[in-house]
Amino acid sequence: MATQPIAHERQPLSNAMLGFILFLASEVMFFGGLFAAYFIARADAPSWPPTELLTPEQVQRGVKLELELALPAIATVILVSSSFVVQWAVWQIRRGNQRGLIWGLLLTIAMGVVFLVMQLYDYSTLHFRAGDTIFGTTFYTLTGFHGMHVAGGVIFLAVVLVRALGGQFDARHHEAVEAASLYWHFVDVVWIALFTTLYLVP
Repeated sequence: MATQPIAHERQPLSNAMLGFILFLASEVMFFGGLFAAYFIARADAPSWPPTELLTPEQVQRGVKLELELALPAIATVILVSSSFVVQWAVWQIRRGNQRGLIWGLLLTIAMGVVFLVMQLYDYSTLHFRAGDTIFGTTFYTLTGFHGMHVAGGVIFLAVVLVRALGGQFDARHHEAVEAASLYWHFVDVVWIALFTTLYLVP
């Protein structure tokens, strides 16, 4: 599809976009509550990870409260990079470039799926379950809820992609694209906070 030489003009926020921004604000508060619960649990534990809280049965089962850094770090690079890709897609449709939008959405979706597959594989390599001390509970709760939000973001982007393939967006009418990109940036920022908190903070 040919690029339309239409300059992008900022439009006032619609009620739908305002509602979506308020929804994102509620999501920020939701994850804020989860982070608060994590830090409270961490402060109350004798050490972190609280290996001394493992029961003899858990020790016999081979439970180890350890996290590997390499795979999550690669997944982080992929997710952060996808945020730039989806923003590139937004810039393309602001210029009326529907083909650029479609390719940007396709690549973002693919990167999101790769992130989810890597997260599931990382789960399979861990030596603890959600019920193995408060460490396991908070880890799986935080990363699990985030993973569900990433999956929701992939679905959101896929719906927008279907609409883009139908030629429903142009330089002046692409609010759904902007909303999807905002949501994707949100899950990206949340993951950066999670990765820093769970994997980097000693």
